[in-house]
Amino acid sequence: MELTVLNEELTVCKLDPEGDFDLDCRIFFLARTADELSLVCPTEETPAFTSAREDGWRGFRVSGSMDFGLIGILAKIANILAEQKISIFAVSTYDTDYILVKQENLEKALKALADHGYAVRYSS
Repeated sequence: MELTVLNEELTVCKLDPEGDFDLDCRIFFLARTADELSLVCPTEETPAFTSAREDGWRGFRVSGSMDFGLIGILAKIANILAEQKISIFAVSTYDTDYILVKQENLEKALKALADHGYAVRYSS
């Protein structure tokens, strides 16, 4: 399985669920619940008014589209990284999974995954 490393540094932040922000920014992931509005975006595009934020994330995606019938893709990656004591922030889309790790753990995470047979490539 191939993993593609994303180029940008990412921020995970929490916005006021009733608040407003620029929908023209390059949104990486947005989730709204009754209690919160969470956003993952490139750090330089983080809205000015956040109620909480954590910078310093880097991400990679499972390359290609995955069928909904596939089982354990994200769990296997999470287990490999957990063995290395690397915490993750996972985001799933219709087509694939994205895994975020803190910047200081990126190379260690990629090496661990490569050691388990994952091909790692960097996006251009």
